[in-house]
Amino acid sequence: MTVELSGKVALITGASRGIGYGVAEALVARGDRVCITGRNEDALKEAVEQLGADRVIGVAGKAHDLDHQTAAVEATMEAFGRVDYLVNNAGTNPVFGPIADLDLDVARKVFETNVVSALGFAQKTWHAWQKDNGGAIVNIASLAGLSASPFIGAYGISKAAMINLTQQLAHEFAPRVRVNAIAPAVVKTKFAQALYEGREAEAAAGYPLGRLGVPSDIGGTAAFLTSEQSDWITGQTLVVDGGILLNAGVG
Repeated sequence: MTVELSGKVALITGASRGIGYGVAEALVARGDRVCITGRNEDALKEAVEQLGADRVIGVAGKAHDLDHQTAAVEATMEAFGRVDYLVNNAGTNPVFGPIADLDLDVARKVFETNVVSALGFAQKTWHAWQKDNGGAIVNIASLAGLSASPFIGAYGISKAAMINLTQQLAHEFAPRVRVNAIAPAVVKTKFAQALYEGREAEAAAGYPLGRLGVPSDIGGTAAFLTSEQSDWITGQTLVVDGGILLNAGVG
């Protein structure tokens, strides 16, 4: 089925698979044209083909690399002439354990990828299009950024910083650009596999809605936050967690 073009364009980082791919699917399905990024060029090419090469382009590179950020924004502008929406999804979590023993070089890498790169992309899309034409930014944060998260502390701290970055950008970029974040609980992706692999039923048992998240759950939320239906929402972090936070404090 052919979907009519919306006239809008999105740049989605870390979108060759997982949550980023789910967001790309949702935006393409409503008629947006999209640029996706990712580190693995082969995976990126496959994702472009699956999403539709007539409406999607891919730019391979590491999210924290400044030249890659510039190349992605420039490629989007060259291919589509605009970049209305930015979805900062690229992230990393290379360590699992207590922060008391955390290698500080690893901590720097987590922040560089999860926070500094999001700021870099936001700056570049702002200057390339959004400053004069408006738009929206969605940062993919995490439930781990809202409370203590044993064994993924560095990741959680970086996502807490991303939530504050969302607020800072929302304040500074208003009224031209709305900036919001999504804080998912565990979503079934390769990135989060260690949190549920081999024990999915057990992991899902604590969720009031009875299941873990899937990428389309986040894709639908990102589509909402980049739509006219959310025109009076900015600086917010929308928790998408299957109700797991409802269990807080229940003995």
